[in-house]
Amino acid sequence: MASVRIIGTGSYVPPKVLTNFDLQRMGLDTSDEWIVQRTGIKERRIADPDVYTSDLACEASKKALEAAGLRPNDIDLIILATITPDTCCPSGANWLEAKLGAEKAVSFDVTAACSGFVFALNVAEKYLKTGACKYILVAAAEIMSRTLDWTDRTSCILWGDGAGAAVLTIGDEGAELLSTHIHTDGKNGKDLLLPGGGSMTTPISHESVDKKLHTLKMIEANMSFKIAVRRFIDSIKEAAEHNNIDVKDIDWIIPHQANLRMFQAISKSLNIPIERFYITIHKYGNISSASCAIALDEAIRDGSIKKGQLVCIPVFGGGLTWGSALIRY
Repeated sequence: MASVRIIGTGSYVPPKVLTNFDLQRMGLDTSDEWIVQRTGIKERRIADPDVYTSDLACEASKKALEAAGLRPNDIDLIILATITPDTCCPSGANWLEAKLGAEKAVSFDVTAACSGFVFALNVAEKYLKTGACKYILVAAAEIMSRTLDWTDRTSCILWGDGAGAAVLTIGDEGAELLSTHIHTDGKNGKDLLLPGGGSMTTPISHESVDKKLHTLKMIEANMSFKIAVRRFIDSIKEAAEHNNIDVKDIDWIIPHQANLRMFQAISKSLNIPIERFYITIHKYGNISSASCAIALDEAIRDGSIKKGQLVCIPVFGGGLTWGSALIRY
């Protein structure tokens, strides 16, 4: 049956590993035990200084195109989910288009923080259903390490760098994208904030740098944790209800990789075994929009996801943004 399909996925993380012990040796007031207990993170990947977001996205996209059996010039549209583009202008997707050599494609960014991959899937779904495009490349890529205050242990321990990608089309082969669901809450967007770089703080000044306005801020982390858990749960339920299934029918939950304790709380609330959560946070940390895209690709490539299984991708991020996608593999 013709429907929106994911016909190829790919992912890429930089080779450099930064462990919790490395952070401790850097003079940060923390320990491996402290970080693991609170987050589940043991290490994360860090991009080299001469590597940019579009470079990570390009590597992941090449793998997705290869899996789909397509060439760059087959792609009609490139959507890049990111909050850390190479430049504000042109967009990260423009850089990606050039590096891929996808001369036929139109490209643009979607900015929805950690929810970006699902938001980009939602946009791609609409373009495909209207017939405007035949093949769409959705990528999610971040270099979060360049947004961090490395003296702030509440935040800098959480983040890493990497990229994931997927190729979508209308057809009867491949993983079926059953539905996507997206939501925002602008009035509480300040709870997860990267204040510098926009019109509020330009031109960049010594004062804005000294005030660390160009680094990521987490306001009321405990409250954000509770809100995130609730939105994750709501998003999983919404996907199940929309498709007339029970949440217990979902074979895999591949969440935005935010915090292991969040997954444990969601597992308990929905009575879904934690073993059904595909988790990568221990080795990559939080890579914002790219986290779930990377995890999806790895779950496919290592054979965890079997033919016919239902996969839910719930997300939550700054904006505030949240949502989910449901896929039948």
